[in-house]
Amino acid sequence: MESLIQQFINNEDVYIPTLIATAIVLVVIVKAFAGMVKGIASERTRREIAAYIAEGSMTPEQGERLLNSNKPRGCN
Repeated sequence: MESLIQQFINNEDVYIPTLIATAIVLVVIVKAFAGMVKGIASERTRREIAAYIAEGSMTPEQGERLLNSNKPRGCN
């Protein structure tokens, strides 16, 4: 097994493309995870605002303003 690993490390024709492919896969996984976390946080915020509106401590207009505050000005 060690000789197989040593051959892999010494063979630059395989080593460098594999290293690049591994880096690309890791970046894709990290970006997917970050997007998932962002989506979960956004949904949690929407639910909390809806709960505040339901209990009466916030008006629907205030909730709408809060939800739209993170969007760019041209996107309504």
